[in-house]
Amino acid sequence: MPDPLKLIALDAEDLAVLSAHMQDAILLVGDMAFLPREARFAMIANRFDWAAATQAATDGTSAEPLMRHRSALRFERVLAAQVTGIDLKDKRQALNVLALQFTATNAPAGTITLVCAGGAAVRLEVECVEAELKDLGAAWAAKAKPTHDDDPPAST
Repeated sequence: MPDPLKLIALDAEDLAVLSAHMQDAILLVGDMAFLPREARFAMIANRFDWAAATQAATDGTSAEPLMRHRSALRFERVLAAQVTGIDLKDKRQALNVLALQFTATNAPAGTITLVCAGGAAVRLEVECVEAELKDLGAAWAAKAKPTHDDDPPAST
């Protein structure tokens, strides 16, 4: 099994790397929290290991199964948080992360949007980009590789 992932993001380019690792992560509404006193937003998700899946496809190896990792993602210097298409009372509502996006408003300040399937989103107003993605140790075989509407059809 590969070493646990631990990445930090301090600008939009770094955040794009975290976004690639978080694509298709699944989380429950109850596993995310905005902590205004600490200016922090944190969540725990089941992250699909795209890096390992891509490596196996490139190598032509299938020894490593498709994997998911229990991972924590936190954002610091968060001034406000808003949600769209999410029922905060439904702690069991599952969200599928599509991307993390940063839009500068008054650099280095801006908004970070966690874009989720079905039009759901979490929008964080931040002083600057300061984030960490860290695997928590738990990993297991994924049931399937996530697919997207814009994926090319499999060759036969």
